[in-house]
Amino acid sequence: MHPREATRLLKGVRAAALAGDRPPAAPRPEIAESWRRMLAGGVHPDRDARSRMLSAAETEERRHVSPLREVLPVLREGLLPALDGALHIMVVADADGRLLWREGHSSILRKADRLGFAVGADWDEAVVGTNGVGTALVARRPVQVFSAEHFVSSHHEWTCAGAPVRDPRDGRLLGVVDVSGPLATMHPATLAWVSSVARLAERELRIRHLESLERLRAVAAPLLARLPGRALAVDPHGWTAAVTGLAPADRIPLPKDFAPGRVWVPQLGDCVAEPLPGGWLLRIAPERTGRAATRVVVDLSRAGSWSATVYGSSGSWSQELSPRHAELLFLLAESPRGRSAAELSAEVFGDPTRTVTVRAELSRVRRHLAGVLAHRPYRFAEDVEVELIRPEDPAALLPHSTAPAVVRARLGRTGPGMIP
Repeated sequence: MHPREATRLLKGVRAAALAGDRPPAAPRPEIAESWRRMLAGGVHPDRDARSRMLSAAETEERRHVSPLREVLPVLREGLLPALDGALHIMVVADADGRLLWREGHSSILRKADRLGFAVGADWDEAVVGTNGVGTALVARRPVQVFSAEHFVSSHHEWTCAGAPVRDPRDGRLLGVVDVSGPLATMHPATLAWVSSVARLAERELRIRHLESLERLRAVAAPLLARLPGRALAVDPHGWTAAVTGLAPADRIPLPKDFAPGRVWVPQLGDCVAEPLPGGWLLRIAPERTGRAATRVVVDLSRAGSWSATVYGSSGSWSQELSPRHAELLFLLAESPRGRSAAELSAEVFGDPTRTVTVRAELSRVRRHLAGVLAHRPYRFAEDVEVELIRPEDPAALLPHSTAPAVVRARLGRTGPGMIP
């Protein structure tokens, strides 16, 4: 059927659905389900609703914490080469339906701007009606929306195909990749194409997960070799990296509120959990237990080679620190009473509102130092001895850092919460 004829038919189907009449043809099941949600939710069929756009800073923070950032090269390689010729654009949205990235043909980008299909916009189905982003998130499967299948009439000149991307470690929905364009550019193979690229992105995430397990295994193997009894190393999602004294399992379901110390793990029984870089060491039913970590040394003495070394009952291990993580651990080592996310944001960025970025970075740090760092406020645990090693020359402290607190420390000054 020609696109114009299909559009006329779909407009008749939509009009009948809105009026409660018998339609000239049945809408596709996923579209009918979406329309029912729109009618029940009070979405106006002819009025284009908009929610607040994210600011540039808010968008950047969401980009920074989104796992989809890691697979952007895969999405671009799979989709962008054909978009200019097809007069389409690619958008990538997070699990809330917020558009975080958008690329493609410049003329189509301008048309998308007029529709509100821009970076930072909310394309949740409950806000803008049936569409390739929001409906794919609700349906949790690939969805193509053609012309008047969009519930809101202002979208009828567009066609879109969106496919969800899931985290292969736990099945969590990460967001949607969508290809959209004017009605005349519709092609029936678009949905299969976008779905295939989404699967490639999930495969890339799986490869990265396997690589992280290999890194955890390299750290855990020497520790397990020295331990008596039964023990295993798992990543934060419970995937097994190494075992000793028991049959290996691919994955151990961890309790929701997992923390260092004595913990009951359903599949294993009574365990003691100790943090490792990128995971956990689980020792099964020991007679006596010690503290997960007793001492941590934050070494900032060598420019570009910063580390945190943790000493516990099973031995010691070191974690290299990125510049941002070195800044944060420096601030926490200088603040025994702890700091809120807003305070750390002000000291790292000079802006107390950038708490999302701070929390995301500290979440990454705590995955490696879970037995060492506490939160609410963020601080080193009370029973852990902390040693901070600075460079001999104060001016060599994190020399490229622009964090206000670090700059003051290089100049020999102190600020709120800083220890002279």
